[in-house]
Amino acid sequence: MNKFSKPLSSSRFTAVAALLAAACAGGNVWAQNAATGEKPVNVVQLSAQGTVEVRQDWMTATLSATKDGRDAATVQAQLQKLVEAAMTTLRHEAKNGEMELSTGNFSISPRYGNNGKVEGWQGQAEIVLQGRDFVRITQAAAKVQDMTLASMGFGLSREAREKVEGEAQAKAIENFRQRAAAITKSFGFAGYSLREVSVNSSDSSMRPMPRPRMMSMAKASYADAAPVPVEADRAEVSVSVGGSIQMQ
Repeated sequence: MNKFSKPLSSSRFTAVAALLAAACAGGNVWAQNAATGEKPVNVVQLSAQGTVEVRQDWMTATLSATKDGRDAATVQAQLQKLVEAAMTTLRHEAKNGEMELSTGNFSISPRYGNNGKVEGWQGQAEIVLQGRDFVRITQAAAKVQDMTLASMGFGLSREAREKVEGEAQAKAIENFRQRAAAITKSFGFAGYSLREVSVNSSDSSMRPMPRPRMMSMAKASYADAAPVPVEADRAEVSVSVGGSIQMQ
């Protein structure tokens, strides 16, 4: 113990402990009051929505091919060769924004027999075509040999979605303001102030078409391969605004 310090007497120690306990208790009471304080009055929760309908301008088509064999390496090599040939054909038709290319799913999986043993291997490869030029995409897909059109869907391009979301958001905010003003007036208040607000967007822009019945290009010549007729649907993009106001 430091020679300059003096040990606390039992009475002084008791007094200090009591002060500390009182301080802690006071802090707990303050925290509880802050947590369970009275809720502000004349506060209203409300929400509003803005919706814009627009024609879908983006198409996504998936070409698919399957191979089956007793050896996994052989199946993989066959699919790789098939995809390379298809990509070579499609690159001549590709154009940025109008028709873009990418490889899709590529998988090799075992095929089991009734005895539970591996009897062979199955493989699948996909190529994805997407863009704004629907005619270009369907015509290009019809030129690909050994692959079938597995799926097709429509949606909104990034530019179209941003534009439409901006319009829907403006509508939602204006509807929120009008509702807030009407509610405030109905309760007999002169005005309101915004307390908190949240903005959320949603859209139904991507609607896949049913799987088209399309012949394998291996069974038809280029002249016989007609593009699938397509027409995009309309999509709704909605933005919701929710929050609370303080009527004054």
